[in-house]
Amino acid sequence: MNHLRKIIFISLLVAQGVVIGLIENMIPYPFAFAPGAKLGLANLITIIALFTMPKKDSFLLICLRLILTTLLGGTVSTFLYSFSGSMLSYASMLVVKKLGPKRVSIIGISATGGFMHNVGQLVTASWIAQSWTVLLYLPVLSFFGILSGLAIGVAANHLLQRVSTLKQFQLAYEEETQVKWSEHN
Repeated sequence: MNHLRKIIFISLLVAQGVVIGLIENMIPYPFAFAPGAKLGLANLITIIALFTMPKKDSFLLICLRLILTTLLGGTVSTFLYSFSGSMLSYASMLVVKKLGPKRVSIIGISATGGFMHNVGQLVTASWIAQSWTVLLYLPVLSFFGILSGLAIGVAANHLLQRVSTLKQFQLAYEEETQVKWSEHN
């Protein structure tokens, strides 16, 4: 894959992630009994990045998406929560992805990311509040994080199978890594 095409692909995914994130920020929280719980739709872009580009590029994509979303519609605290959740989620998805396509699916990796995103955010909240009692909220957020992760994983799996450009980038990435996720979708 040539360098220009890779830069354009990363830029398009960042832009899509930022737009999805900003739109999601405008939606009122859908879960009255779980304040702050969101669907995490922008994580769809992270999952796609995990399966279409090297770690260095997907990490850059996440950082750019977080920074731009914060600059366009966030605060320092939203950045801290998003950053901690995203980084823990990303690291855990990379670890689970190492199990390989015979042991875990894209949907399972996404569910892991949804759960760990909430863990990262709650650890940050407990650090800011100087109290571990914030973690008592984990079971409620875990349920929604896993559920959202499953839905996002299904959507990512569908997009990777149906969108020809994504399929091309996924196949090129699989050729580089010698791991065939597309055969196990």
